[in-house]
Amino acid sequence: MYSPAVYILANKPNGTLYIGTTSNLQQRVWQYKNNLVDGFSKKYAIHTLVYFEPFDEMYPAICRERQLKRWNRAWKIQLIESSNPKWLDLYPSIL
Repeated sequence: MYSPAVYILANKPNGTLYIGTTSNLQQRVWQYKNNLVDGFSKKYAIHTLVYFEPFDEMYPAICRERQLKRWNRAWKIQLIESSNPKWLDLYPSIL
């Protein structure tokens, strides 16, 4: 299933954030939750999907990811809390 998305993962509310882009959000978050992705997210136990934006095409998703990565931390937290104020894991909503 091809469905581009930008996502933000966190290890806890107001904790360490990870921003990424994928063509299959459900599969990618499952990989994080099962520690199949080496690197930053595995090192800091970042497994909670707290924000995502779906896109019709990959290029706009990549552009949005780059934009979000340039934002300061306060803006990122405000973005998350605007749609997910309790920092709930959104993974069940994409299954």
